[in-house]
Amino acid sequence: MAVTFSDLHTEAGLKSLDDFLSSKTYISGDQLTKDDIKVYAAVLAKPGDSYPNASRWYDSVSASLAPSRFPGKAVGVSVCGKGAPVEAAPAKAPAADDDDDLDLFGDETEDDKKAAEEREAAKKASGKKKESGKSSVLLDVKPWDDETDMKKLEEAVRGVEMPGLFWGASKLVPVGYGIKKLQIMLTIVDDLVSVDTLIEEHLTVEPINEFVQSCDIVAFNKI
Repeated sequence: MAVTFSDLHTEAGLKSLDDFLSSKTYISGDQLTKDDIKVYAAVLAKPGDSYPNASRWYDSVSASLAPSRFPGKAVGVSVCGKGAPVEAAPAKAPAADDDDDLDLFGDETEDDKKAAEEREAAKKASGKKKESGKSSVLLDVKPWDDETDMKKLEEAVRGVEMPGLFWGASKLVPVGYGIKKLQIMLTIVDDLVSVDTLIEEHLTVEPINEFVQSCDIVAFNKI
């Protein structure tokens, strides 16, 4: 059964997450799943000592992201509530409506509907009957230095538009010496978007390379 968390940028939201994790290692049980990645992306920073269960979980997910191995079976999760601004680089709202719910790669979102439309269009154009799959990707976007305008960097990244590409939640993560990187979620239609092509031909070329030094794939999961 899917679990819903609200307003994870607030103390009340973190308290709810901490209580939920009091008897669990991860969101959906004892193994890491994509549910943990969705919730992790909505938590702007490591929870403090007042939330020991959430803090322990956050450290576990952070440590597990590098190898990108998710052996557990996900049961589905959504995160609700208007997200707080990402410090100096607030993420653009994915929809034009004043919707207070943030649903990270959940079912029946506007992005999912648009992705379905893209798949149908691609099928008709190519004559294929096979439905294309989708993947969720967690991407690290690194600036040149601590003087890089991270707001303009995020705007440039989100300004990249391709059929089958849908940008999601984001946050700034400190990397040292006053430098922060942009960590951003995206959903892709597999037959329409190559992440390598996105990085090499769109995110690290002019004019975006004025802000972006490099991009790394942190996690890549089939949906």
